[in-house]
Amino acid sequence: MAIQKDLARRFPENPLLLPKDLKPSVEGFQIISLLNPGVFRFEDRTWLLVRVAESIAQKDGVIFFPALNATGNTEIVEVPLNDPDLVATDARVINYKGLDYLTTVSHLRLLCSDDGVHFTQPAVNAALFGKGYLERFGIEDCRVSQIDNTYYLTYTAVSDSGVGVGLKITKDWLNFESGGMILPPHNKDCAIFEEYFNDKYYCLHRPSSKEIGGNYIWLAESSDCRQWGNHHCLIKTRQGMWDSARVGAGAAPIRTEQGWLEIYHGANAENQYCLGAFLMDLNDPSKVIGRTQEPIMVPTEAYELSGFFGYVVFTNGHVVDGDELTIYYGAADEFVCGARFSIREIMTKLT
Repeated sequence: MAIQKDLARRFPENPLLLPKDLKPSVEGFQIISLLNPGVFRFEDRTWLLVRVAESIAQKDGVIFFPALNATGNTEIVEVPLNDPDLVATDARVINYKGLDYLTTVSHLRLLCSDDGVHFTQPAVNAALFGKGYLERFGIEDCRVSQIDNTYYLTYTAVSDSGVGVGLKITKDWLNFESGGMILPPHNKDCAIFEEYFNDKYYCLHRPSSKEIGGNYIWLAESSDCRQWGNHHCLIKTRQGMWDSARVGAGAAPIRTEQGWLEIYHGANAENQYCLGAFLMDLNDPSKVIGRTQEPIMVPTEAYELSGFFGYVVFTNGHVVDGDELTIYYGAADEFVCGARFSIREIMTKLT
């Protein structure tokens, strides 16, 4: 993909957060990557719910990979690199004895800021960890949606049973109600609309199929935010374009006078990730009324092109202030960064 100019006004302070800026959750662990924060406003501050991917230092001839055991504690599996049952060709996922494992285990870390640029970790309740057999490989990529004074957290729950969508609900960020797995494997990239309308909750999600179909964005509706149905396929990949291999929702759709504006990620066959946008009808979000042909953000900076997994910009969190859209995003699967956009300018790119 040729490097091109995009609509993003990147923070001059980027990267805002690097792995070395935070302490590991367990002694002897190291933070490999900081990724794709959920974003929300609470008590007049900007908060990030950052995915923290951890592992332990590797040594020659052996590969280690972490997982949560039945008690919720992290255990380390050690396999010789010359084991014939090991397939380790991807930095993110390995296959051992026919089963897939992640090379890191992720949790969610809370950080807050008065200015939206400089973030620190609060002293109380600063992390959320996977719990139970459906979150054995950790929890990832949380989207935060606020409806009235309630926050809905949808996140990727990863285990050897598959990848699904988990739900947590809070009002004070100290006490959390678990909604369990609301969308079973294989599903992720779930963002709940920040408004209850037509007597329904709505969400975007991304089921996947290896055999038929593809990695597309779907719409679902619910009466209680837990049981979802009436699914509609909204956005498909486009052959030969920047989003030819997979597409997925970013954060909660943004209400505008013209419709619900969604910032989404797309990737091509080379696993290069960019951001685009599409617009849904205000009263019937199953109707897509516009989509950008070109990406609104393309990896161009060194911190986006090179990292744990390069050529990636990926968002699932933003703050809206009038026309200004501030997106916080993961860069190269390693750093947390920020960029500002004009919503009106994005709208002009929809066709």
